[in-house]
Amino acid sequence: MLKIRIKQKAATAERAVALLAEIQTSIASLNDEDLLDFADIFAEAPASPLKDMAAAALKMRNISL
Repeated sequence: MLKIRIKQKAATAERAVALLAEIQTSIASLNDEDLLDFADIFAEAPASPLKDMAAAALKMRNISL
């Protein structure tokens, strides 16, 4: 039973990592205007991973809101 739970948790973690990678890729592939719109949505929100990802993409492209 313990081995099954360990495998299930490992599979869940792998799916989470894959999903996060897909989200990061999607944000990075946005064109500049869409990225600015996306970043603007999270600009006033409290700190969040999506806000951080948008800010990092903006910084890499050397653009700002």
